[in-house]
Amino acid sequence: QVQLVESGGGLVQPGGSLRLACAASGSIFSINAMGWYRQAPGKQRELVATTPSGGSPNYADSVKGRFTISRDNAKKMVYLQMNSLKPEDTAVYYCRVRWSVYDTWGQGTQVTVSS
Repeated sequence: QVQLVESGGGLVQPGGSLRLACAASGSIFSINAMGWYRQAPGKQRELVATTPSGGSPNYADSVKGRFTISRDNAKKMVYLQMNSLKPEDTAVYYCRVRWSVYDTWGQGTQVTVSS
């Protein structure tokens, strides 16, 4: 059974940084894309950043220039470096991996940006 476990969330002041990590466990293969999404209270889940296999990363306009997605295929991990955080970045952040014919989501990690 494939599972995704996110880590690295927490409380940070505006302007601060956090690094999220997502570890995939289980027999995962033929990864098509790995990415991060977020959902703020009362809002729909939205794409933050994705990194397709063999392609260039894709970012939401709201995070371009501040967030960087990266992946380690050997370790089956994907990361999200978040800099210059703003209160509007507050949300639950979810890891998503599309692999073979499957689509797997993590349980989410809370990121709160507040002074």
